[in-house]
Amino acid sequence: MRYNRWFTPWVLVIPALTWLLVFNLWPSINTVILSFTNARPIGGGTFVGLKNFETLLHDEQLRWALLNSVIYMVVCLPFLTVFPLLLAVLVEKKLPGITFFRTAFYTPVVASAVVVALIWQWILDDRGLVNGLAEKLGVISGPLPFLSDQWLLLLSAISLTIWKGLGYYMIIYLAALGNVGRELHEAAAVDGAGPVRRFFYVTVPGVRGTMILISILISVSALRVFSELFILSGGKGGPGGRDNSVVMLIQQYSQGFEGNLGYASALSIVLFFVTVVPMLVLARLNRRGAEA
Repeated sequence: MRYNRWFTPWVLVIPALTWLLVFNLWPSINTVILSFTNARPIGGGTFVGLKNFETLLHDEQLRWALLNSVIYMVVCLPFLTVFPLLLAVLVEKKLPGITFFRTAFYTPVVASAVVVALIWQWILDDRGLVNGLAEKLGVISGPLPFLSDQWLLLLSAISLTIWKGLGYYMIIYLAALGNVGRELHEAAAVDGAGPVRRFFYVTVPGVRGTMILISILISVSALRVFSELFILSGGKGGPGGRDNSVVMLIQQYSQGFEGNLGYASALSIVLFFVTVVPMLVLARLNRRGAEA
């Protein structure tokens, strides 16, 4: 018997719609509401208008966090856009033992971000593998403060992010390279184009849309970085808290019974707009490229 009830589609959609409303839409609306209050985890709060946003303008910790996030994005963006593409081009070739290299490059992606960060913390410690080996080889006379210097800590976290993300974006590029027609490479080779010219004039244009997508993903991830900086800094945000990210600040202000949920919500709104800007810019560049 065939049923054609009008409510059948709604029965299938309601569970997902309920999940979206309860765990996505309502928390977003509630964050905006809380940003205009001095709410605490216990005891509620009162309406304070734009006071939280006025405080943001004079928050030195936020300025450092925004600077760290921008540096994180600017450094990670070119490395994680270009290097994974080069790796994908290399491992795409059908050569003996190439499966081993594909697995090796992808292994860091499978590992937990927390576990990987703890391993890097051990390696970069004053008595860790890097400093110990460098001292034995006579390269340095004393341990380098990878985890206690403001800029070295930030550089270490960026290096960890790049190392862990190479395999993930390589897989995305591998899927995109499968859509680049072999006949295009063959035609370019017949015209006398070498491997380098074919890469720039056939491969890169063929995966241009994927490069924009990856750039957006990298930008958003870099601006929302948390685990790497949190674990490498021991949860303290580096010397004087100057290696905090915006997400770390949100966590610090909202934790505990006396946490300031209103101010943390205002920080969340700032993070939202900071994250949206590079997305819109990259989307605009993609649209212009498609129209050209």
